[in-house]
Amino acid sequence: MPTIEEIEQFAKRRGFFYPSSEIYGGLAGFYDYSHIGSLLKRKLENLWRRFFLKENNFFEIDPSIIMHEKVFEASGHLNSFVDPVIKCEKCKTLHRADHIVEDHLKRNFEGMSAEELVELIENHKIVCPKCKGKLGDISILNLMFLLNISQEDKAYLRPETAQGAYVNFLRQFELQRKRLPLGLAIVGKAFRKEISPRQLLIRMREFSQAELQIFFDPHNEKHDDWDEVKGYSLILNPVAKDTKEMTCESAVKNLKLPQFYVFYMAKVQKFFLDALKIPKNKFRFRELSEDEKAFYNKIHWDIELDLESLGGFKEIGGVHYRADHDLLGHEKVSKKSQEIFFDEKKIIPHVLELSFGIDRMIFALLDLFYTKEKDRTILKLTPTISPLTASVFPLVNKGGLDKEAKEIFDHLKNHLDVNYDDSGSIGRRYARADEIGIPFAITIDYDTLKDKTVTIRDRDTTEQQRVKINEIVNFICSKLGKNLFSG
Repeated sequence: MPTIEEIEQFAKRRGFFYPSSEIYGGLAGFYDYSHIGSLLKRKLENLWRRFFLKENNFFEIDPSIIMHEKVFEASGHLNSFVDPVIKCEKCKTLHRADHIVEDHLKRNFEGMSAEELVELIENHKIVCPKCKGKLGDISILNLMFLLNISQEDKAYLRPETAQGAYVNFLRQFELQRKRLPLGLAIVGKAFRKEISPRQLLIRMREFSQAELQIFFDPHNEKHDDWDEVKGYSLILNPVAKDTKEMTCESAVKNLKLPQFYVFYMAKVQKFFLDALKIPKNKFRFRELSEDEKAFYNKIHWDIELDLESLGGFKEIGGVHYRADHDLLGHEKVSKKSQEIFFDEKKIIPHVLELSFGIDRMIFALLDLFYTKEKDRTILKLTPTISPLTASVFPLVNKGGLDKEAKEIFDHLKNHLDVNYDDSGSIGRRYARADEIGIPFAITIDYDTLKDKTVTIRDRDTTEQQRVKINEIVNFICSKLGKNLFSG
């Protein structure tokens, strides 16, 4: 498995991502996606949409990333969305206090009070990691970016996409004919003033999220499709217990989790294991303790992947039961009732949130599927999200092979995500395609001119097969199944 340094160099070299404003030395916590990274990101987001928005009455919306100050007064972010920060008395660098302690003691200390962190820093004689200077007092910093829209109006860049769904709930409920459950998905940017952004795409100041807010009747925590998952085994790491597998039915009974909540845990796990092909031993749900979980969550299980480059399991997303916290908050501040009439009664819906960090998922894919085999490097992504489905190569750039190859490429690009590569030896071209995860390489050689067939090479096995030109698309589709095309 690669180190984080290897992932960083690979991402730059092969065009996945690199620091933003790089020619000026970069800007911490901000990254630009290059051509290959942008393709991968789009494929991942579109796969997420196809997987989670299949249900009736689930829709994607696209709210503004700049929102009124009162939105975050209502949500609690103005007062509670904060991190403990500590300044070095020598070099004056600001650090997140819990991260300083975490790096030193190799454990998670998120959610600890300032007093507890100070005690740990003093007891373990922890110093500034930059200059070894003495660390000062801990203060609290709000993580949102403030914008002065005008002399009268203040606004913030959204620190999460979720609030866009909550402030639009009433209108969307009306538009969708007053039905529950109602799913509102948002795929887009969020912004946080991370004190010490680090680990590449894992902790950023500008990042992409895919979130689904599911509004449901709190008097009915069942799901119509429960029978489809009740015998399905979840990989669970409860508080203060070892990771174990447990059926959905057992999780409801033994862990006292709502059926509606567990149904979507199964949905999330299937996305990672079946759609993304994450190895089973690399995935788990981890239950957060009362001290760890977000202030607005009634139930909180993180989605974690075991990333060797980062030393173990890391949070990629979460399944959050936010109850009526957000709608009640907006009702109080806006003075507009969030109560609806549903199923012959007045209710304020509860909310189940499925939250995913797109950038973290991309980093995880590079960590998990970057593979070295003898004399080659392969990114073994499932073909559904490979940045490109196939590469087209003329064996040589003469004898009419280049002309034939370009005609085949022009035809295929109307059906598949393909690129054309005629630079260097055929071996070097295979190596480039393997390294960015392209599952098929199509080579046009002299036999192509005779019998209208091409060689198609499989990325993972390196096996080659001759296929007629007019059957290339069907051949690749038969190998990959459905969900091949980018949306």
